[in-house]
Amino acid sequence: MNYLLVDDNPAFIGALSRSLNRRGHSTYCASNGEQALDYCHSIHFDRAVLDLKLADESGLTILKTIKSTQPSIEVLILTGYSSISTAVEAIKLGAVNYLSKPASADQIVASFNEASTQEKEPAVISTPSISRLEWEHIQRVMDDNKGNISATARSLGMHRRTLQRKLKKRPAKS
Repeated sequence: MNYLLVDDNPAFIGALSRSLNRRGHSTYCASNGEQALDYCHSIHFDRAVLDLKLADESGLTILKTIKSTQPSIEVLILTGYSSISTAVEAIKLGAVNYLSKPASADQIVASFNEASTQEKEPAVISTPSISRLEWEHIQRVMDDNKGNISATARSLGMHRRTLQRKLKKRPAKS
């Protein structure tokens, strides 16, 4: 089975590729939408694992393009920033499943197998807790502000000390 892996994290995509190769699958790795489309024009893929948020692209845009190029491809969306609205949008655009990172190769393969054995029922999406969503949002805003706590606190509309207390806590489990 041919897998197209699209993610801008080289460590994650390398580990996933090796793990899928050990299971007897062929993998092709792309770090952006342009590389993914180049592969799609020359190679037939059975499955694709697509990161929702790449450096400067949306995985949903890439999903549309991949599905228009290869309509029979099964696409799984992986994300570190899960939300119900993006999950619903991904499923509407043709993704077979939606997983939160970190996801192991076993979870990814099981998710594809689960999607292919299900009759066309609505997908059940496990939503993270409010605490987990808050933690992920703070981390995303912190990343956007290049680690500057004061700028992040201003962006979030909270006091700097409150943000520091929240950052000291461990992320909530999903």
